[in-house]
Amino acid sequence: MAEAAVEVDPLKDIDRTHFRDYENNSRHDIVQAHYRIMREKQTVEFVRRMHEKYNFQQPRAHMTVREAFDKLETFVDSSDPDVSVPNLVHLLQTAEGIRQAGLPDWMQLVGLVHDMGKIMFLWGTGDDGQDGSGNVAQWALGGDTWVVGCRLPECAVYHEFGQYNPDAKDPRYEGDLGMYTANCGLENVLFAYGHDEYMYQMVVANKCPFPEEGLYMIRYHSAYPWHQGRAYTQFESEKDRSMLNWIKQFNEYDLYTKSDTALPVVEELWPYYQSLIDKYMPGNLMW
Repeated sequence: MAEAAVEVDPLKDIDRTHFRDYENNSRHDIVQAHYRIMREKQTVEFVRRMHEKYNFQQPRAHMTVREAFDKLETFVDSSDPDVSVPNLVHLLQTAEGIRQAGLPDWMQLVGLVHDMGKIMFLWGTGDDGQDGSGNVAQWALGGDTWVVGCRLPECAVYHEFGQYNPDAKDPRYEGDLGMYTANCGLENVLFAYGHDEYMYQMVVANKCPFPEEGLYMIRYHSAYPWHQGRAYTQFESEKDRSMLNWIKQFNEYDLYTKSDTALPVVEELWPYYQSLIDKYMPGNLMW
């Protein structure tokens, strides 16, 4: 297993109290509306349909990481209460925080690409929650994810909106296990569909040589009810538990490096990150 020794703590002086405040922020109405419709639309049937749509047997495009990165130039995440800058700014902020901490180069690149699955907005529709403009429907692109097909845990953001999901009235999905079995492993449950799952499937399809820790970071970084709320322990495997601290460490940089003012300069930083891309995600990739 990879080792990660922190040399410098770029988060040491960060005031963490104002992050993920879903009631007192300037983006309250946008974020609340996002979760209201996300809770309503993300059913078991919908998630299965999205897995079928994005199965990488028929890629929608071939692009380099830089070309895909540039597609997010104007994309602002409607689920994020903390920042209103384009998502590519957040990606560089995350990567730079991990880099400054002296963490592994693969983890730095995970920081750069972890949200790039939001590029799905290019191929989406309003019905899929991935409106092609990137400015309207985003309820299958961003936001905290949760396990569909079982009871929504109370630690989930805007838990009260769970009542609007048709699955909440389906007896097959009642209780903490719902349609699953105990200790089946997170890889065998369905999370609400979004950029995490898409990007995980993308790096696997392209055989990008990230270690297992990096794959978990990509796939589950939005699963806050699991890695922060500690819901879904009934589904955990030993492997899931062994990866938890890595995801929690990644989450520190994903969350607390966000800023509307400390904006990185892409062209100054890109040569370094291109060297990591050449190592782990070179050339034209399937998207």
